[in-house]
Amino acid sequence: MSAAQHPMVVQAQNKAVYYHDQLDKELTKYPVLINFEQRTQIPKTYAVLGASLLVVILHMFNALAAPVSNLVGWALPAYLSFKALESPSTQDDVQWLTYWVVFGFFNFLESFALRLVLYYVPWYFAFKTLFILWLQLPYFRGAQVTYFAVLKPVLANISNSAIVKQTEATAPAGAAE
Repeated sequence: MSAAQHPMVVQAQNKAVYYHDQLDKELTKYPVLINFEQRTQIPKTYAVLGASLLVVILHMFNALAAPVSNLVGWALPAYLSFKALESPSTQDDVQWLTYWVVFGFFNFLESFALRLVLYYVPWYFAFKTLFILWLQLPYFRGAQVTYFAVLKPVLANISNSAIVKQTEATAPAGAAE
């Protein structure tokens, strides 16, 4: 019996084919990837896996980790937000608007604590990139989860605070509208 016929090798090959087919089915939802596959004759699953591997490799070189993480957080969401605005459905508009609110809040917090976080959390940008992907991917709906679990309660608490009510009371008439 050769190594290629060993039951564990056959099982691993079957699993790999199954996950490849699942990924291919998911990626078929994106016309950009279908167009890319037709133009280059490179299977979209290989292109996505290769791009993912490239991102991982670039994260290994710490000098490139921040720009790569920011690219993941801005490039694809900006494109998909544009597409959402042009589509007749409002569901994708809500998804991307929620993403931008959560992403903006996260970047705001990060701007205060980045040096401290980088000192204590190794591979911070790799974790940040995974978090950003979790926020973006429609399968997980991470932006909606974060908004409703964290941001909405915090913002509701702030909007009910005495400081906000005092500011609204002292604002000129019509300014709060």
